[in-house]
Amino acid sequence: MSTPAIPIQGRPRRNTVQRTPVDHDKSIEAIRTFLQSKDCLSILPVSSKMIVFDTRLQVIKALNALVQNGVVSAPLWSSVESKFAGMLTISDLVHLMQYYYATTSSYEGAADDVEQLTLGNLRDIETAIEVLPPPLHSIHPMRPLLEACHILMTSHARRLPLIDHDDRTDVEVVLSVLTQYRVLKFIAMNCKETLGLQKTLLELNIGTYASNSDTSLEPLAVATMDTTVFDVVHQFSAKGISAVPIVDEEGAVINLYETVDVITLVRLGSYQSLDLTISSALAQRSAEFPGVITCSPKETLANVFSLIAKRRVHRLVMVEDEDKTLPNGQIRRKGALVGIVALSDILKHVIGFKDISIN
Repeated sequence: MSTPAIPIQGRPRRNTVQRTPVDHDKSIEAIRTFLQSKDCLSILPVSSKMIVFDTRLQVIKALNALVQNGVVSAPLWSSVESKFAGMLTISDLVHLMQYYYATTSSYEGAADDVEQLTLGNLRDIETAIEVLPPPLHSIHPMRPLLEACHILMTSHARRLPLIDHDDRTDVEVVLSVLTQYRVLKFIAMNCKETLGLQKTLLELNIGTYASNSDTSLEPLAVATMDTTVFDVVHQFSAKGISAVPIVDEEGAVINLYETVDVITLVRLGSYQSLDLTISSALAQRSAEFPGVITCSPKETLANVFSLIAKRRVHRLVMVEDEDKTLPNGQIRRKGALVGIVALSDILKHVIGFKDISIN
């Protein structure tokens, strides 16, 4: 049984105001100046809650807490050493699924093992499947936001803990976690200069694009409704991505399978679900899934920031806005996958990642 296609939604409106190309570059410089003038603490909401897990806590209990609080990651704390011990992220759960899929003789045994597994044991899982441990980067809350953005890009992390130091007790204090989305939302809400970002995603080469010579979609990671969940989970780990577009036989985007879907599998001990097709797995997904947010590669960066200001965006799926004839004569249909824009792609362009200098 195949799951019905989720309607494509959230296409930003075209901005018809004509601006000169220099507006874009000046706007980018103004945004960088703004980020340098603000400290990391200024991005945080006036009131918020902070979840921190002790590394001795069982993984299952931590997952239940994540779900109950509507978050997908949390800082880890070593009570033995009295210091920050990294982050619990969905990547950890992806590695956990891979490990038990490859090593267990029974799914029931895997579920029993995870019931006893602590967060501290997750590092052993990474060693067993030979993946790099997550970075332990952090930043002081009073450092410039621009510096935090630079650390996010160089470490390839999606989140950066803000850690202060209590001089009285000589103990680290985890204040909050800075994410790529929070930074971009802060820019969208507070920098009017985003209106000047009138160059398109394609002009700026923001994102990862399918080959323009044929319809193979290389080098994008894609799947179909018949692909197994395990094959998609493997792509999460191998390519360091957080979502894989699901396409039909003509390459049109009909859904996404995301790393957040893995939380439910681990929490319920549904390791056998890795053998399911994406079609069967999506049929079990919560009705709260927000849908696929798409745009044209001809969309301006200004409109992307306008969208980020209005709703929570994790990525944009670029699709053709009309039929296109490729150099080899093949036709890429309207609605066909063109590329993926990750939040890191946008942030990298905004901060000038390749040539940025921090004072």
